[in-house]
Amino acid sequence: MTSLRTLGSSDLEVFPLSLGGNVFGWTADEQTSFAVLDAYTAAGGNFIDTADAYSAWVEGNKGGESETLIGKWVKARGNRSDVVIATKVSQHPEYQGLSAATIKAAADASLRRLDTDYIDLYYTHFDQPEVPVEEIIGALDELVKAGKVRHIAASNISADRLRASLDFSAREGLARYVALQPHYNLVSRDTYEGPLQDLVAREGLAAVPYFSLAAGFLTGKYRPGTTVDSARAGRAQEYADSERGQKVLAALDEIAAAHEAPVATVALAWLAAQPTVTAPIASARTVEQLPALLGVAELKLTQEELAQLTQASA
Repeated sequence: MTSLRTLGSSDLEVFPLSLGGNVFGWTADEQTSFAVLDAYTAAGGNFIDTADAYSAWVEGNKGGESETLIGKWVKARGNRSDVVIATKVSQHPEYQGLSAATIKAAADASLRRLDTDYIDLYYTHFDQPEVPVEEIIGALDELVKAGKVRHIAASNISADRLRASLDFSAREGLARYVALQPHYNLVSRDTYEGPLQDLVAREGLAAVPYFSLAAGFLTGKYRPGTTVDSARAGRAQEYADSERGQKVLAALDEIAAAHEAPVATVALAWLAAQPTVTAPIASARTVEQLPALLGVAELKLTQEELAQLTQASA
């Protein structure tokens, strides 16, 4: 049985791979979404990541489709206390931004869609620098005190704003961010490594990176000159055609062969081994895609292999 990891300073114990819910109600219909969730939890997984905006970008969708599917699945399985559900606020078409009123209204809407009394981990999806951190933290603290949210977290935020938020929470004795969801993977290291990573380490937060597989590029199916039929192919192909991307692929191929493991598992294992990272997020459109993701819980790379990948991606 894979051992769970404690999420930062919280009392949440999570599986070392967070299942991304962005595909539910988008490229995975209800039946497929349920099958993926069933297979993930059957393997010991318990950490589900979604957002109120998923998947408003799809024609005919309004946002909230992913939360609704997860809520229906949890109700059908009767397993609410067994799963850690993370969702986010600020991007839903009807609840844009991070004013106190928006945060509170959006949380209630998420609770209705998820068909639950509480959200385990509630992220600010994209920071709004024009809104004072005092207003944001104040609203999130009210949700925690009301029992609607267990723990709070941030995503897509600068080191300065994160520091200001943590300082305000400490000074006023209010709810404090326990995790950060940064854009971080083998071919996108610049936004997280540096001041943000240093702050997360110093303050004892957990990093839960998104785009862990670089829109699918780090699965190894995108190669220079190949075409893949996928909703995210454009971005992945840009990585494949870059010199950095090709160096990373070469290193991944070599290490994957040595471990007889999928390329995606090796890419996630590098990420999971980085300082501050508790659980990378990755999504599966089908049950068949899951084993390569779940493998991160078992695969331990050597220091030499980690260094080889770090160097290739520099």
